[in-house]
Amino acid sequence: MLVFIIKRLANAAMVMLAVALLAFMIFRFAGDPVELMANEQMSQIDRDNLRERLGLNDGFITQYARFVSDAVQGNFGISYRNGQEVLGLIAESFPATMELVIVATLLSLIIGIPMGVITAIHRGKWYTELFQFASIIGVSLPSFVVGILLILVFSVSLGLLPAFGRGDVVQLGWWSTGFLTHSGRMALILPSIALSLYQITLIMRLVRAEMLETLRSDFVKFARARGIPRYRIYFRHALRNCLMPVVTMTAMNVGSLIAFALITETVFQWPGMGMLFIQAVTFIDIPVMAAYLCIVSFIFVALNTLVDITYAVIDPRLRAATR
Repeated sequence: MLVFIIKRLANAAMVMLAVALLAFMIFRFAGDPVELMANEQMSQIDRDNLRERLGLNDGFITQYARFVSDAVQGNFGISYRNGQEVLGLIAESFPATMELVIVATLLSLIIGIPMGVITAIHRGKWYTELFQFASIIGVSLPSFVVGILLILVFSVSLGLLPAFGRGDVVQLGWWSTGFLTHSGRMALILPSIALSLYQITLIMRLVRAEMLETLRSDFVKFARARGIPRYRIYFRHALRNCLMPVVTMTAMNVGSLIAFALITETVFQWPGMGMLFIQAVTFIDIPVMAAYLCIVSFIFVALNTLVDITYAVIDPRLRAATR
């Protein structure tokens, strides 16, 4: 088991080194940092001094090693746009993104699992066909289209929910939360629905496929023969055997939600990391772009590694297969 964990951690480290190299290439080729940071009144001598202070005259390997060392310590430099530390900007926007992702994940589980069970045990019913049709729409519609439609219906036409912003927030140390205010909770509804719709569809389809397979298994037939009530067979025995793939996919999709929340955050003007990244692209703020790439990639890699290790703990055959 220890060898398996070491191998997985080594693979994760190699992936992060490759991501760091990509982020470093953005620094090196997306524009001259000196020209981006300098103003029109700066002399050539000052520009040369700034270049030397930033270490841009060093070799490629030296600069890359310095970038990796700084990134490990959380030092991604200074934002070109507003002159603040990049890590501070990420820390300000990270709670907004995480709260949006948490609510979207909970919605996908709370809605997707029951819909998957219902479509599996009530095949051919009209409401099952309706759920199936709705799932096709959920897969087909882009999140920004869903967001715009939600704004038109619930904000513009009905005036029930806010169309943009995060509402009032409460500071809990460095973490800012909207869960503790009424306007913050109301502002979460539309963007979380828009972000979770695709995940709801995936979970519903996965649970349906797993339930159909489980209901054909021998232990379910024996349970029916013993006269166990149907609801216990469905929700206690069959569903329990279907949840492992759901948990795996949910854990792996958290990183996807964080990465692709930038579209939803842009539509709803949600002040999260995605909105920060869009602003960085607009103003060619390279340090923020590189930091976003590294942090989101680290979340992806950490979650995937954790899932692999958890699987190996549950099923020892996976450890033997990797030897």
